[in-house]
Amino acid sequence: MASASGGRRTDDPVDWCHDAVRDVSRTFALTIDVLADPMSTYICIGYLLCRVPDTIEDAGHIPADAQAELLAEYERLLDPSSEADSEAFVTHAAEWIPEDPGPDWTVVAETPRVFHAFHSQPEPVRRAVRGPVRELVSGMEIFVERYADEGGLRLGTSTELERYCHYAAGTVGELITNLVCRADVDDDTEETLRANSESFGQLLQHVNIAKDVHDDFREENNVYLPADRLDEQGVPQEELLEPDHREGTAAVVRETAETARGYLDDAQAYLDTLPEHDGNRVAAWSIPFLLAVGTLRELEARPAVALTPEDVKITRSEVEAVVGTAVSAGADIDLGSLRERIAHTPFHQV
Repeated sequence: MASASGGRRTDDPVDWCHDAVRDVSRTFALTIDVLADPMSTYICIGYLLCRVPDTIEDAGHIPADAQAELLAEYERLLDPSSEADSEAFVTHAAEWIPEDPGPDWTVVAETPRVFHAFHSQPEPVRRAVRGPVRELVSGMEIFVERYADEGGLRLGTSTELERYCHYAAGTVGELITNLVCRADVDDDTEETLRANSESFGQLLQHVNIAKDVHDDFREENNVYLPADRLDEQGVPQEELLEPDHREGTAAVVRETAETARGYLDDAQAYLDTLPEHDGNRVAAWSIPFLLAVGTLRELEARPAVALTPEDVKITRSEVEAVVGTAVSAGADIDLGSLRERIAHTPFHQV
């Protein structure tokens, strides 16, 4: 069966996963496309394993207790000593899957296919992926249960935001690091990678939280901007999108972007240290890093846009310019120079 998006056979679980990533996240698909096999497949499957619980956690139409139960059941699927069954998980999730599921819920409905692809990978790969994904799922369960009476997440403090970002994205940095460190990597390289992988994830997640305030609240009933920062601006969390509070909320958006900017140096150190083997490509991971730099530039210029249905994002022309430059440079990419240029001017206009 030919795929419209990439020509892969969708009856094969691994091929199906590659096609599904393109539908779920075009941005992340850019990274996977620049990676080579086998790393592209490892990361593709790992990403979809994370996407299932993320979709459940973001689902405003599911009661918190049902969300927590589904997340706990999903976490058991990742426990090699458990007899939990992915088909049974989908059966239990079925009542919450929309009639028109869209890409995210299609992945949830096809959880058995994702796990089939996962179990077809070598055991060292499964071990490298399993731990971080289980931590991500358990962290999401913690937050869902913590705010069960609120109808959605309502983060209270900046410290809590950092912890949430660890579960949502710091774990993904650990997953990448586990995969690249399976092969022979010297002690200094591994130490640097493990010291900085958290910052790579924190950077990307803080940028997402800063730019998606409107959609997170209106579509998912989640408020990730911490109550303590909003309180300093006189903004109740439930009113963060109200016109009277736009200036105060925009100030917190700018503060969140500034926090993200604080992770840039360590994130760059992480990328500068990444080895290239098993199909890993530094250029692939440079793309989300540089796009985050561009998004921070736009947030600094227009933080209030994050409070409207208008997307805070860099243009398609800039994305194409960043991807093209990263791919052309390959392992010789000069992240420091590119970061400096993109921080001030859209890259395609330089």
